[in-house]
Amino acid sequence: MFRLAHFSDPHLHHAEAPPSLAERFSKRSLSRLSWARGRGALQRPEILAAAIADIQAHAPDHWLCSGDITNLSLPDEFAAAGRWLATFASVDSLSIVPGNHDALVPVPWAESWAHWQPWMRGDDEAGSVSASHFPYRRVRGDIAIIGLSSAVPTPPGFAGGRLGAAQLDAFAELLLSSQRDGLARVVMLHHPPADGVVRARKALEDRAAFRKLVARCGAELILHGHSRDARFDPIRGPDGLVTVLGVPSISAVPNPKDEGARWNLIGLARDAGRWTIEVTARRWLPAASAFVTAAHYRIV
Repeated sequence: MFRLAHFSDPHLHHAEAPPSLAERFSKRSLSRLSWARGRGALQRPEILAAAIADIQAHAPDHWLCSGDITNLSLPDEFAAAGRWLATFASVDSLSIVPGNHDALVPVPWAESWAHWQPWMRGDDEAGSVSASHFPYRRVRGDIAIIGLSSAVPTPPGFAGGRLGAAQLDAFAELLLSSQRDGLARVVMLHHPPADGVVRARKALEDRAAFRKLVARCGAELILHGHSRDARFDPIRGPDGLVTVLGVPSISAVPNPKDEGARWNLIGLARDAGRWTIEVTARRWLPAASAFVTAAHYRIV
């Protein structure tokens, strides 16, 4: 069994310096205001640290982070996040994709996602990559990890995402080639692909096209973040339903808008020609100041 640890939305905040004049008139100002009015009290670094320690204690074969690594898309946040990522997992054992908070406003590649290249570079890619290199594929054991970017700058008040036709076409090829290689296809993106998971202003614009593609090409598992609660929203594949799992923010205090910090330990194994999925959901229990098992189940 190959074991994956999936977490999302750490929202690393690094904004000690006062905002520049340009930032005061950008989407960042709204996010700063949200942070000051209460979001900052709900995203706790001590919960994030406890989550990383809990994942390490379970010794997964690979870590997956599905975006919103930063909070304001500040250049200093991207650099600090890169240093943080390097502290708990090797380049080969961690894969990431960006989220909408990682594209809050347009930021030059060299000042933003370039800091994260080692963790979102495909096995066949060498040297520097760019924002247009998505999707990527990384093969670990019998698992093909396929990373997509749905992170695009949006107007104030919106937090949606978009994959785009070119990325979807390349994604289809990766799904089919991975199937020919006999690999379990684990797909990761930030925005949920099912309808009704989040409000329209926060949704993936081309989720119908994504679902149509999966219905034709298939996948074994799809993982996302962005929603503020744990999700199980399977979508149709060519031979039945494809499991889609989402997790809330890994650093959030349970509150009326957030289910609270949670991560999933996911095991994949081949059984009589089919892939089975075992999920252990680990959630933050404030009374114990620790992560505990909330559920354990098997999907055939």
